[in-house]
Amino acid sequence: MPTKGQVLINPITGDIFEFLETSKDTDGERVVMKVTLNSKGPLVPNHFHVFQDETFEIVSGGLTVVLDGEKKKLTAGEKITLPRKTPHNHYNTEDAPVSYIHTMAPGSDFDYLVENLVGLAADGKSKNGKYGLVQELVTLKYLDSKTYLADIPLGVQKILMNTIAPAARLFGYRAIYKKYSGIEK
Repeated sequence: MPTKGQVLINPITGDIFEFLETSKDTDGERVVMKVTLNSKGPLVPNHFHVFQDETFEIVSGGLTVVLDGEKKKLTAGEKITLPRKTPHNHYNTEDAPVSYIHTMAPGSDFDYLVENLVGLAADGKSKNGKYGLVQELVTLKYLDSKTYLADIPLGVQKILMNTIAPAARLFGYRAIYKKYSGIEK
């Protein structure tokens, strides 16, 4: 279960996530983390959130943000909000780390997602920062933080989510694993 002050370190990438406020702390209004990305390049596919806005405030270094197909580099002191339902991604393109304050509003179960992605990476269940289509489909189907992949047609995703994800659960796939978060979804 995510807790205020909890620090997660991805042992593969060295990326650091510190929960400043969890969804539970804010009655679901937001999740706030301090993130330091040591890794380079996209860690998750291009995506969009149906119900959530995502804000990045850069503390140090440079963060590349892709918003609706356009790239923009943000540096220390700059802030951007990525509106819900808008395809986006964010990542480090520098040789130096980038640190930023990451706010997701409303919070929903986003903090659980981060906790599980780091746990899966620690257990060797990601390859080059990618978790595989089956895991992504299970995560997309069963998280309350409704998110979709930006590069696969929505209708195709919904068909795949509603056929593959339930079957994958029979083989142990979960959106949230009890092992990492104390609950299961």
